Amino acid sequence: MEKIKILKNTLFWGFILWLIGWFLGVVLFMVVPANLIGWVITPIGIIITLWVLFKKIEREEFMCFFGVGLIWTIMAVVLDYIFNVKLFNIENYYKLDIYLYYAFTFIMPLLVGWYKIKLKPKK
Repeated sequence: MEKIKILKNTLFWGFILWLIGWFLGVVLFMVVPANLIGWVITPIGIIITLWVLFKKIEREEFMCFFGVGLIWTIMAVVLDYIFNVKLFNIENYYKLDIYLYYAFTFIMPLLVGWYKIKLKPKK
């Protein structure tokens, strides 16, 4: 895959995953107590992210998965800050669920990349 295509793929799926979580947060805000929203979204987000990583993200080297995790995490932090902390003026936004979300966003590409590159049997 050419590098520009890889970068576009990474940015596209990073934004889509963030947008899904953000949209779920807006919808759940109407029916779930605010302090539980992150805990409701997290399992859903993990499942969707794993699907994207296994089906839509193809990389040749393990370090490329490190790049995916790093870019997605930076995107999540910046977009959360702009659209949650600043736009919606959410006080006390950064709690354990958010820090776990950032950790999962970084770690899941590493784990899937390790599986795909190191453990998956070659055809």
